Amino acid sequence: MRFNIVIILLLLSNITTLTSQDKINFGKLSEKEKAFKTFEKDSTVNAVVLYEIGDNYFEWVNNQIRIIKEYHVKIKILNKNGFDEGNISIPYYHNETTSEKITEIMAKTHNEISSHSVMPNQFFKNSNSEKWSELVFTFPQLQEGSILEYYYKLTSPFIYNFSGWTFQSSIPKLYSEFNASIPGIYHYNRELIGSLKLDTNEAHIKKKCTQIGRGISSGECEVLKYVMKDIPAFESEENYMLAASNYLSRIDFELSEMLLFNGSKKRYTKTWKDVDKEFKNNKNIGRQLSKKNFFEKNVPENLLTDGTELERAMNIYEFVRDHYTWNKKFGIFQKARVKEAFDDKVGNVAEINMSLINLLNAAGIETKLMLSSTRQQGLPKTSHPVISDFNYFLAKVEIDGKDYLLDATDKFIPFGMLPFRALNHYGRVMDFKNESYWFDIVPWRNNRYQIRGELNFDIENNKADGILDILNLGYNAVDLRQEFASASEEAYLEKIEDAFNGDYKITYYEPSKKSNEKRFLERFKFESESAINGNMVYLNPFIIHFFNKNPFTTENRDYPIDFGYPRNYKYQMNFHIPDGYAVHELPENRVINLGEESALLKFYHQEAENQLLFLFDLKLNSTHFTPENYDALKQLFAEVTEIQQNSLVILKKI
Repeated sequence: MRFNIVIILLLLSNITTLTSQDKINFGKLSEKEKAFKTFEKDSTVNAVVLYEIGDNYFEWVNNQIRIIKEYHVKIKILNKNGFDEGNISIPYYHNETTSEKITEIMAKTHNEISSHSVMPNQFFKNSNSEKWSELVFTFPQLQEGSILEYYYKLTSPFIYNFSGWTFQSSIPKLYSEFNASIPGIYHYNRELIGSLKLDTNEAHIKKKCTQIGRGISSGECEVLKYVMKDIPAFESEENYMLAASNYLSRIDFELSEMLLFNGSKKRYTKTWKDVDKEFKNNKNIGRQLSKKNFFEKNVPENLLTDGTELERAMNIYEFVRDHYTWNKKFGIFQKARVKEAFDDKVGNVAEINMSLINLLNAAGIETKLMLSSTRQQGLPKTSHPVISDFNYFLAKVEIDGKDYLLDATDKFIPFGMLPFRALNHYGRVMDFKNESYWFDIVPWRNNRYQIRGELNFDIENNKADGILDILNLGYNAVDLRQEFASASEEAYLEKIEDAFNGDYKITYYEPSKKSNEKRFLERFKFESESAINGNMVYLNPFIIHFFNKNPFTTENRDYPIDFGYPRNYKYQMNFHIPDGYAVHELPENRVINLGEESALLKFYHQEAENQLLFLFDLKLNSTHFTPENYDALKQLFAEVTEIQQNSLVILKKI
């Protein structure tokens, strides 16, 4: 289980056994908790949080203000598939000089007639990165019906890490409560994320709530209580979604300002004007964007001078894309040194795309840096700057009145397109001469997977043979080119042949010379040796399926469906009706249209001159669908899979 409240550092030598059991009622189960057997709202779940509570407050410890967090939870294991909930990982944070500490911790497995505690030597600390580690432990003696209970208390020196509370997780919760007492000297922005509503939302002022050394009162505190009940599990593995952090129900806190003892205020929440100034002077950002002279001296002169503005931009983009190898590192505050990266031909996202910006500006093409975030990072807040929301850099250029967003980290992405990971709706353009501004990320629109084919029958030899011309455009072409680069032609053809719907074998293959970065055209010839069964011919008009199953399977979905880019699937198959046969049965035509053609499905057939033509066209014109559209979209794809899998054509000998 993961919690975004405060981040924990545990030094094993500092672990102490919990002594104030009565305070939190640790180890005592109610009769209702003991009797709980099944989760009536969803009989498929494997475990349920029966109860969790977090108490958060501020104390004066060793002449310093510290955040104290107490956390207590009980988890019911309903079956063996829920045993994974017995592995607990608590991430924690530390810097070079100080850390957060757990000072009290206790964990116990409750079985029907016995209980088993986690011993002090069974808590372990793992280091995950320079500033992140984790405390891990495993509950002993797990059984179906076990109740897992644990409590810990931590002390944090990081006032800005008072970050909130996550109500929703991968398993349902019957009750989740967050309490906080915040001294008036601290002001936090707060935001309720997700679609679920609070059952309790209480706030009041408490006088003289805490002491800050030598008997000096901190004054008033804001006392908060937030409760949610009957919280459904969050399905984070659904198809076609943005980062779970956009929708997971929680309360986010962010330190806005602090009132100092001399009466002044220290502001933590910045304006975009503040951020613009900071980034312009930052050695890893603004200063790295002023290296035009270096690049002018280290690239061919004609790269910066030949051709129109658009031609120069395209040539520079291809040069940078081909020159560098991306080291797979993200982040906007990583060390960035464009000169070193250029010499090494290896760089992170910042170094590669800032090199691109420098070169474009050196060629007289005004280009700006754009802050963005990947699809897995989450959408940046637009109400005020939260720099930690961003983890990506793009280049934004305007040529002949048309805007282009560029990312040169992917060797298969052509000019004017972005990698799929970067299609996250919007970003912030850092215009250091004026002011930064929000800018929409508009994906490449012409993305198509198109199959055209024909099938002929050889009645005498009980065979059939045909041709497939497959065209992929846009992101479909990019994906196919990436696949070709990582697999042999033989392996690729085996994959295509395995995908055939029927006993078909490939006899010939040729990729077209008309292919390019955004277009991939290929021809297949194929045959079948079991096409005819006596006096009847039974066949499915779909030699290849676009979807083998419905990608939308859950009963409900409380967050949007996001395809990333528009998609079009087209299928056209022409069957030559053999002499002496006639059409006996055909599938029915269908047309489904989601509002304003945001999604459109057409399937129909035409018959003429001993030929039978089938046409299938699925257009996903919108990239983003609200939860209210989920049922309609789910039904649309149910029709898509039904048409592909169960359409039947019967030809009968006459």
